Amino acid sequence: MKNILQYIRNYLLHSDKKNLFLSSFFCALLIFLNYYFQLNRMIGKNSFFPVKLLAWVLVFTVAFGIPVWLQRQISRPALPLPASFYGLFLFAVSLFALKYTLHVHFVFSADPYINQFWNKIVHWPVLLAIVTLSLLFIRKWFIKEATGWGTLKKIPDWRPYLLMLLIMVPLISLAATQPDFQAVYPKLKMVAPHGDLSEISGWQAILFELSYGSDFLTIELFFRGFLILGFAQWLGKDAILPVAIFYCSIHFGKPLGECISSYFGGLLLGIVVYNTRSIWGGLLVHLGIAWMMEAAGLLLR
Repeated sequence: MKNILQYIRNYLLHSDKKNLFLSSFFCALLIFLNYYFQLNRMIGKNSFFPVKLLAWVLVFTVAFGIPVWLQRQISRPALPLPASFYGLFLFAVSLFALKYTLHVHFVFSADPYINQFWNKIVHWPVLLAIVTLSLLFIRKWFIKEATGWGTLKKIPDWRPYLLMLLIMVPLISLAATQPDFQAVYPKLKMVAPHGDLSEISGWQAILFELSYGSDFLTIELFFRGFLILGFAQWLGKDAILPVAIFYCSIHFGKPLGECISSYFGGLLLGIVVYNTRSIWGGLLVHLGIAWMMEAAGLLLR
């Protein structure tokens, strides 16, 4: 835990305080605008796939691009960003907008509830495959990146990450008492006939949670492995803050407290991955929190 605290201390000491304040204010403004005007619902109501995709590309471009522009205005670097940066930036926001918008649908059965269940089970692994293959393509042909987007380096000590999970237990327990949390969790009710969890068997619950868990591998691989380690070649540690705001924007529509905390969680995980060059510790924390929220939703429903 001492190493992680040192990573955070060094980041705060060597970060531009003006940029940190203005970027945090910008993130708060985005959160306010979304929850006040319900922007995520407005986008979600549009059933025309290209319009919805373009709308999320625009949201993610603002969430990721404005903080990059802002910090470069403050720091006034001598060298401009190369064309390859802008190409990778466009690829990044487009890929995650596709991931965010795409909903796979296969016909498994004439029974609508069985069909709904299996479509959810394959949904997240299919998106993981799409994102992984896209990143492999980029890494092989365009980016000389030695860590495999943070997958090649092991974590020597898992205890700090387990301690982080332990700290989250009372916070999740408190959040689980709130109506907006109970309206969203557990996600398992998405596949329950009429929302009745008693209709879900044990093996179905386990299969769903494993599939749901695969989405967090996608997120860690993309945000911490690809964005932090990929864009660090141009931005260094200054990639952490814009990525945290981008990460916060994908939580629009979640309970407000979860959305706000995702910004700070994104900062913390970004700092850790930037220093360790590994996504595995962050994945343990993220996945552990997700499954604890599922458990809290089940216990307090």
